Amino acid sequence: MSLTPALVTELRHDALAIRKYFLEMHHRVKAGHIGTGLSAIDMLTYLHKSWLGADDLFILSKGHGASSLYATLHHFGILSDAELATYYQDGTLLPAHPAPGAFKSIPAATGSLGHGLSIAAGIALARKTIHGTNGRVAALLSDGECNEGSVWEAATFAAHHSLSNLLVLVDANGLQGFGATREVLDMEPMAEKWKVFGFDTREIDGHDFEQIHAACTDLDPRRPRCVIARTAKGKGVSFMEGKLEWHYLPMSDEQHRTAQSDLGGLDDARDHDKGSS
Repeated sequence: MSLTPALVTELRHDALAIRKYFLEMHHRVKAGHIGTGLSAIDMLTYLHKSWLGADDLFILSKGHGASSLYATLHHFGILSDAELATYYQDGTLLPAHPAPGAFKSIPAATGSLGHGLSIAAGIALARKTIHGTNGRVAALLSDGECNEGSVWEAATFAAHHSLSNLLVLVDANGLQGFGATREVLDMEPMAEKWKVFGFDTREIDGHDFEQIHAACTDLDPRRPRCVIARTAKGKGVSFMEGKLEWHYLPMSDEQHRTAQSDLGGLDDARDHDKGSS
């Protein structure tokens, strides 16, 4: 699918609608992990609207961002209102970290960081060498997750087997549970590391749909691709952007009102796009 100006407008509108509903979800159940969801929503929007085909598979390796995936799946009609209403409730199939088995679009449990890429690489290998399908696999990791050695074992495995049907996106928002990623365990230069491990690597603005599209298309037929997406934790909400505490905190009523106001209305987004075209 080509990325026309009209499609970019649609993607921006979709991402805004997902962000607003995502905030409603969190406010209703007083749940945390808001910042990490807001940083990933643009990539999730692009993947589910424009990249993933019927035979493709998505793995959310940064499992603490599960609610942003749920909101995205709901927006695109994959999860119903009734299903999403159970989020974070007793007996739910949509807990704070993904639980597999109930929904085709959530194939793996990824609460423990560092596992998602191994799962994605294994599935990509099976599809390429055993099943002989054209199905691609995408995995979304966090930059803090790249502290885990299992990530690099999986990266070596993927490059060794020339898994050209594997797309890795790293949500590089610069913050993890205990501080700035550069201070906890500095993985920079991140792009160079993935290149050394054998990946065709691109570094982009993870909130720019044109850049996301360019990095996720025309995959190298000889090797896997990694996209280092520079993002802002808490993207779109003034008091959350770049703030470590929003890795954890729930919102008060007043904070929720401010957050929704910061994002603006869906009609405002349409007017902005018309003015900037």
